[in-house]
Amino acid sequence: MDKIVSYQCPNCEAPLSYAPEKQGFFCEYCLGLFSEEVLRAMQTELGATTQEEPPQNLDGEEDVFLQMDEYSCPNCGAEVACDGNTVATFCCYCHTPVIHRGKVSGHLKPHRIVPFQYDKEGAREVFLRFIRKKKFVPRGFFAPEQLEKMQGIYYPFWLTDADTFSHMSAKATQVRRWIAGNYRYTETSYYAISRGGEIHFEDIATSALSEGDKEMLEGILPFPSEALQPFSMPYLSGFLTKKRDIEKEALEAEVQRRMEEYATQLLRGTIGSYTSVKVEQTNVNAHRVGWEYALFPVWLMVWKGKRRNYMYAMNGHTGKIYGELPISWKKVMALAAGVFSAVAGIAALIGGLLL
Repeated sequence: MDKIVSYQCPNCEAPLSYAPEKQGFFCEYCLGLFSEEVLRAMQTELGATTQEEPPQNLDGEEDVFLQMDEYSCPNCGAEVACDGNTVATFCCYCHTPVIHRGKVSGHLKPHRIVPFQYDKEGAREVFLRFIRKKKFVPRGFFAPEQLEKMQGIYYPFWLTDADTFSHMSAKATQVRRWIAGNYRYTETSYYAISRGGEIHFEDIATSALSEGDKEMLEGILPFPSEALQPFSMPYLSGFLTKKRDIEKEALEAEVQRRMEEYATQLLRGTIGSYTSVKVEQTNVNAHRVGWEYALFPVWLMVWKGKRRNYMYAMNGHTGKIYGELPISWKKVMALAAGVFSAVAGIAALIGGLLL
């Protein structure tokens, strides 16, 4: 039998979920609220309630994470991982009901996690404030039944730290103009500029998912480094979790490119005032590179349009929004018709006055 983990209230034995608005683990039945320290103490004393196979030299939370249940959507193929209490749910991408498929295997325990700062009600309020400014969005996009489909999901990221020696070369010009007598003079001076120094990069976040989600995830970055905490399994309670499908080796070129972009900006800022500056090359030689696997919180909602799906996402810690919004052409045509009628009425009024 697959291992199933349940964190239970010590007062009434009902399931506990992480409550972002309370920054603790909450029981909806007896209204008990527990800190992570209390929950860890309970686990140490009593252990999490489990149903499992015979012992196989398991090693605490890491093995629990390895054996989380996986769901696969039969319609669009999206996969999410969630705790053992979840038996069936809907696909957060296409809303197709998804059925339990088995265990996630071969995945290491994350090093760090950013817990949710917004609960579902808070995420809805942010969404409604955002959508009120959008006049041509179909009503179905923010209908109550659509808001119910908003889902909190932890997304996987690789975090990179690196000490580097970075060097940039550039060409610059300084143009001076003056008039003497009847002559106008222009003097152009050319300079070769070199800048270099030690630069430390901290927590460069790179999506650990395939290209399909990268644009959305990059749209809600950054997650502040100070919000990162050591990974703890109970934070996943009440939320879905996406599994990574990109390993760090596949991201080395992308991270190198991003460090070169950041280094160029920093070193370019040390160049004084010239008429023009053209950066020719930036080299970043990294040493003492470190990688960590982290989970970041996202509130996600997808609306099924007639021709495509539209995705709305919110950073679960900062509230930053990424939105692909549908357009109601009925609202656009109604506005156009109203403007046309108003213009026609004014034209008729002016014409009557001229007669």
